[in-house]
Amino acid sequence: MFRISVIRICFGFRYSDFGFTRMASRFSWKSVRLTVAAWVVPLIAAGVALALPPYDGVRSAYRPSETLLLDRDGAVLHALRTDRSVRRLAWTPIDAISSALRQAVVRAEDQRFYDHHGVDYPALMAAVWDNLVGRRTRGASTISMQLAAMLDPGLQAPGGRRSLRQKWRQLQAALSLERDWSKDRILEAYLNLVFFRGELQGVSAAARILFDKSPHGLDSREGLILAALIRSPNAAPADIARRADFLNRALGWPPTGNDLSALAGRLSHGANPFQPYGGLAPHAARRLIRGRSSEPVRSTLDAGLQRFAAERLAHHLGLLQAQNVREGAVLVVENRTGEIRAYASYTNDPAHGRFVDGVVAKRQAGSTLKPFLYALAFDRRILTAASLLEDSPLDLAVTSGIYQPQNYDRGFQGTVTARTALASSMNIPAVRVLEMAGIESFLRVLRELGLGELAESGDFYGPSLALGTADITLWELVNAYRTLANDGTWSEMVLAPRTGVSDPPRRVFSPAAAFLVSDILSDREARYLTFGLENPLATRFWTAVKTGTSKDLRDNWCVGYSQRYTVGVWVGNFAGESMWDVSGVTGAAPVWLDIMSRLHHGDARSAPDPPQGLTRCSIHSGSERRQEWFIPGTEPDMISLEGSAAARIVYPPAGAVFAIDPDIPPSRQRIFFTARGRCEGLHWILDGQSVGAAAESAGWMPNAGRHFLSLSDVHGTVVDAVRFRVRGPAEKTE
Repeated sequence: MFRISVIRICFGFRYSDFGFTRMASRFSWKSVRLTVAAWVVPLIAAGVALALPPYDGVRSAYRPSETLLLDRDGAVLHALRTDRSVRRLAWTPIDAISSALRQAVVRAEDQRFYDHHGVDYPALMAAVWDNLVGRRTRGASTISMQLAAMLDPGLQAPGGRRSLRQKWRQLQAALSLERDWSKDRILEAYLNLVFFRGELQGVSAAARILFDKSPHGLDSREGLILAALIRSPNAAPADIARRADFLNRALGWPPTGNDLSALAGRLSHGANPFQPYGGLAPHAARRLIRGRSSEPVRSTLDAGLQRFAAERLAHHLGLLQAQNVREGAVLVVENRTGEIRAYASYTNDPAHGRFVDGVVAKRQAGSTLKPFLYALAFDRRILTAASLLEDSPLDLAVTSGIYQPQNYDRGFQGTVTARTALASSMNIPAVRVLEMAGIESFLRVLRELGLGELAESGDFYGPSLALGTADITLWELVNAYRTLANDGTWSEMVLAPRTGVSDPPRRVFSPAAAFLVSDILSDREARYLTFGLENPLATRFWTAVKTGTSKDLRDNWCVGYSQRYTVGVWVGNFAGESMWDVSGVTGAAPVWLDIMSRLHHGDARSAPDPPQGLTRCSIHSGSERRQEWFIPGTEPDMISLEGSAAARIVYPPAGAVFAIDPDIPPSRQRIFFTARGRCEGLHWILDGQSVGAAAESAGWMPNAGRHFLSLSDVHGTVVDAVRFRVRGPAEKTE
C-alpha cells in the first residue's frame, strides 16, 4: 500500500491527500528513496514506446499564424495573419536561435538536459522528497517530457494537473522521444512550440513582438526574460525580473543592474507594434489571401518595384500635405501578360490605411475618360486627328436646366484640331465629340473596357460624362489604358500567376484608332496649350499619358503607358475632401514619372510602328504645316484646314427639346437646320438619311422621338453633330 502511494507521490500527488501523514513519519527517508528507485526506475525503463510523430512530421505540420505573400521570384512581400487563436511565426532552426537564450532556457527548465535520456531521475527523486516533507514541490518535468505533452494532446492537462495515467505515459513518451530525436531537434521543437506570453507561441513570435528582433539577435538580458516567461507566461513584470535575475546568477553571468527590471517593465506596456515580414503589400495580401491559409501565396508583384513605388508615393504625398492631400495609390501592369508588378495604397494615417484600398476604391474619373471617347469617334469615322473642333462657350439643354462646360483654365482657344483638343485635355471640344458619338455608344465602350458599375442609362450622366463624372477604380482605369497599349484589345489583369481559365480577350477599338490616340497622348507639342513643354508628362522614352482632375479637386489621376508597361497613379483623400491647388502635373504626375523612369532606366525605346493601312499626309492650318495620320477613307480632300472656316451646326442646339403642338398646322412647325462656316460639299444627315445640302438651310417636318443630326462630307466623315428630341402631342411636359 505504501509503495503504491509513493509511486503516486512521484507523479505529482501529495501524500497527505491519502491520509498517510502519520504513517510516513514512521519510515526512514532513506528507505523511501530506495523504494521509489526500486519500483519507479525499472517501470519507466520498461515502458512501452509511444507513437509520437517524427521530427520531420512535426516540422511539416507546423503552421504559422501568418500567411506569407511572395513576389514573383519568391521573396517575402508581406505576412497576413490568418489564425486569430494564436500568434505563431515561421519555424526557427536551432542554429538561428541565440546561444544566450538556449543556455538560459536549459538552465531554467532542465539543467541536466544534455545528460539524461528523457527523465531526470535525481530531479524526480527530489520532487518526491519535497512532497514527503511538505516542502513546495520542485518541477521534475524535463524539456523532453514537456515537448512530449505538446505533441500528444492526450498528455495535456486542461485543468492544470495531469492524472496518474497521463504522468506515466508522459515519462514513457519522453524516453521514446529521446531514442528517436537528437537533443538539438528536441530543443529546437520545444523553443518553437512553447508559449512565452499571452498568445505568443514560439521563439520567433516572442522575439519579434516583444523585442522587435529576430531570434538570433537576442542578447543575454532578453534571453533571460524569455526563459523566465516560460514557467509563468503571464506573471507580473517584477516577478519576471526577479526570476530572470536569479537565473542570471545561477548561470554565473555578469550582473545586469537594473536592466532586467526595465526590460521586464516593457512587458506591461503590451507588445510592440508588429511589422510583418516585408510589410510591402498589405492590400494585395488581403486580396490574394482569403480565409485561413497556411501555404505561402505567390503573386506577380516585383518586390523591388513594389518597394520603390510605395516609397515614392509616400514621399510625394508628404510634399503635398500642405495642400490637403493625404492618400494615394499606384498600380503597375505589364502590357503583354497583364501581370501586376506593383500594387500600393498609402495614407499618412496608418490607423485607417488598412481599411481602404486606394486601388479598388471608386473615385470620379475626371478627364481620364477622354481618350476612349476620341477612340470611339475615330473608329466610327466621326472624327480624325486633324478634324477641327470649336473651343468656345457652349450651352446645352439638360433636364435640370442649362449645362455650360468650362475648361480647366476657364479660357477658350477657339478652333483647334482634335489632336490638340485631346492632348491638351480641353473640356468643351470633348463635350462636342460626345454629342457626335452619342452617350449610349460611349457607355457601351466603357463597359467593354471593364468599367462595370456604370449607370444603365446615359441620361444619368448627360453630357458631363465626357468630362469623367462616372465613378471608377484605379484597377479598371489602368486596364482600360492597357487596352490602348495593346492595340485596342482588352484582357484581364492578374495579381497571381494564372492557373485557370480567364475571360477571353476582346477587341474594343481597332488598332488604327488605338494608335491614333496613343500618338496624340505622346505628342509633347500638342499638349503645349495646357501643360507647356516642360512637365512630368515628358519622358526621354516613348510614353502616352493622360492626367485627370475631378470636380472640386477631389481626385487627381495620371495614367500612361510605354510599349512594355502601363502605370496608373491616383492621389486625393479617401474621405472625399477637396485638395488645395493641385493640378494634373503637380498631383499624381511626378509619382508616375518616377516609376516610369525606373522601369525604363537606360531604355530609350522609340514610338511603336503604325498598324498596316494607316496613311500619313501633310496638312496645314494657317501658318502651321505638319504630318498627320488618317484611317483610310478619312483623309481630307484639301490639305489646307482653315480653323476660321470650320463648318458648325448653329441650329438646332445640342440637347434641344421640341414639342409638336396639335393646334398649329404641321407646315408651320418645320425645324430649319442651319450651319455656319465652310459648308461646300457637306450634307445634312438626319438619323442616317440625307436631308439636303448644308450650304442651304433645310426645313424638316418634325416627328416625335430622339434624333441625331450631323454635317458630313462625301466620304461620310462627320464634321459636326448634335442630338435633340421632339415630343409628340400626347406626351406630358417634363
